[in-house]
Amino acid sequence: MKVIGLLGGMSWESTVSYYQIINRVVRQRLGGLHSAKCLLYSVDFAEIEACQAEGRWDEAAAALAGGARRLERGGADFFLICTNTMHKVAPQVAAAVQIPLLHLAGATADELLRRGMTRAALLGTRYTMEEDFYSGVLRQRGIEVLVPDAQDRGMINDVIFQELCLGRIEDGSRRKMLTVIEGLQARGAQGVVLGCTEIGLLVQPEHTDVPLLDTTLLHATAAAEMALGR
Repeated sequence: MKVIGLLGGMSWESTVSYYQIINRVVRQRLGGLHSAKCLLYSVDFAEIEACQAEGRWDEAAAALAGGARRLERGGADFFLICTNTMHKVAPQVAAAVQIPLLHLAGATADELLRRGMTRAALLGTRYTMEEDFYSGVLRQRGIEVLVPDAQDRGMINDVIFQELCLGRIEDGSRRKMLTVIEGLQARGAQGVVLGCTEIGLLVQPEHTDVPLLDTTLLHATAAAEMALGR
């Protein structure tokens, strides 16, 4: 079994889900008392979020690169950045180490295409919805990407940072998110990518008939499969 390196803490609420999912998949595949071999480097998210808000992306990249090097020195065979937004600096972080990065958007594209979906909506932070570092990966794989309008993007961003990253799950915010999801389906989205690792804490398949792709689940499952050589 390969050792998984987790670059987490962005936020730690969703990093917990990564650890749980990875270990559950390994137990399902191998049975018995098996669990995953993992290393975790968890950042102080307040420092990373300040870099995001102030546009100091090079500093954020340097901080994550330092964490990736620690994982490599600790014996990780490959690593994950356990957040969608910070894949904005994925090339810089990946270049800092010799071990491979399992890219989150790549795992998402694989699942969309496996389901035959070529037109998908993308929810996430403002950075993820408005910039090309994530949607560009999907488009390169032939997937058309839809995003909410500006007002809804602002609402979603606020829910992520002011509620979900603080462990707050609000029914009113879920209703707003579901309204956005239904609107995106009406625009032709075949499925909705929950492109923030916290959104899956709020909106789950039992809340809507619209197909949801939880990127935390997809990324963590892909990591477990990679660790098992499958």
